[in-house]
Amino acid sequence: MRVALVGPTHPYKGGVAAHTTQTAHELAAAGHDVTLVSWARLYPDRLYPGEQAIPDGGEDLPPFPKTVRPLRWDRPLSWWRTGATLRDCDLVVIVVVVPVQVPALLALVRSLRRGRARSRPGQRVVVLAHNVVPHETHPGGEYLMTRMLRAADGVLVHSARQAELARDHGAHGVVVAELPPHLPGGLPVPSGRAAAVARPAPGPDDPLRVLALGIVRRYKGFDLLLAAARQVPGVHVTIAGEQWGDAGEEVRRAAAVPELRDRVRLVPGYIPAPEVPALLAAHDVLALPYRHGTASQNVLLGHAHGLPVLATTAGTFAADVTDGVDGLLVPPDDAAALAAALRELRAPGTLERLRRGVPDVDVRAPWRGYVAALTGAGRTRDASPEPAA
Repeated sequence: MRVALVGPTHPYKGGVAAHTTQTAHELAAAGHDVTLVSWARLYPDRLYPGEQAIPDGGEDLPPFPKTVRPLRWDRPLSWWRTGATLRDCDLVVIVVVVPVQVPALLALVRSLRRGRARSRPGQRVVVLAHNVVPHETHPGGEYLMTRMLRAADGVLVHSARQAELARDHGAHGVVVAELPPHLPGGLPVPSGRAAAVARPAPGPDDPLRVLALGIVRRYKGFDLLLAAARQVPGVHVTIAGEQWGDAGEEVRRAAAVPELRDRVRLVPGYIPAPEVPALLAAHDVLALPYRHGTASQNVLLGHAHGLPVLATTAGTFAADVTDGVDGLLVPPDDAAALAAALRELRAPGTLERLRRGVPDVDVRAPWRGYVAALTGAGRTRDASPEPAA
C-alpha cells in the first residue's frame, strides 16, 4: 500500500517521536511505500517546558529517509495543504500526541477526504493513540480526543484498557497491539537473561543501585520512590531525565532531605540514546513507580539490559513484569509498598534470583504483529466515522 504516517520524528525527542520513526522503518520493511509526514513546529513552547528537539542535533535512532515536514501548529493553511497532498494514499496513520494538535489533524483529515471519492475510494484513516485520555488534564482535552477518534476509520491502542476508553469516546474499528520495542542505544550484546547472568554479583555491603529514567512528571511517581528509599538504608537512587515544573521541584526537595544525603543522584536534562546503555549498566534495578499510565516499553528496556524491574501495577506493567520472577510489583501511589519492595530487593539472594528470571528479549516478532495490526485497522467498523470538523 501507499502509506502516509503523520507524526513527530527527529529532531523531536521522546518516546513518541522514536516510536513514530521506527514504525515508518517497519512499515517500509514490510513492503509498503511509506512517507513520514512530520512537523516543522510541533506545538507551542509553553506546553513543553524543556527543549523540544534533541540537543546538538543528535539522533535517537536512524531517521527515516522519506520524511517531509510540512506541518506547523501555528500555520492553519499547512494543515489543509498537507491533507490535500495525501489524497492518493491508501492508508493514512495519524499519531496523536496531545489534544492541542487535534484541530490541525482534524483539518488535515477533512482536506484529505474532500478528494477521496475521486482518488482512493477505499482509503482509510487510522489514529494511533498512545494515550486516549491525556496524562495531565487540559481544558477541552477529552472533547478534542473524542472528535479525533470519531473521525477515524480505525484506532490502534496499546492495551485492553485503552481500547475500552477509546470505545467509550466513540472510536470505531478499535484494535489492540502491544507496544513494540524501539530501544534507545540499541539492543545490548549480550541481552536479556544472558546480560543479567553476566552482571557481577553485589557484595553484602554494596548498595542497591536503583534507576528511574525519563522526564520527571508527577504521574511517574519518582517522588514516591524517593519517599520509599528514605525508609530503607543502603538504597541509592538515580533519577535521570528532564525535571519539569512542579514535579521537578518536588523531586529536588525530596532528594535534599538529610536521610537521603549522598544516596540520591539527580541527572537533569535529556539523556541521549547512546548514553542510555551505560546508565543502565551502572544500576541493579529499573524502577517504574508510576501513579498511573498506559503502555510503556520500559520494562522491556530494563530486561534487555539484564535489570529486574520494580514497578507498580499501573498501565501494562502488571502484564510486563512477572512478580517475584523478573521483578517486583506493588500497588500504585503507595510509598510504603515501594519501601517494602526495596527491603526485599536488599535481602540476600533476592537480586540474584530475579536476575536469573529476566527473560530473553525478541525485538523483531512484536513489530511484525504490530505492523499487521496497524495496516489492518479500520477495514471493518461498527459504524461510519464522524466527519472531521
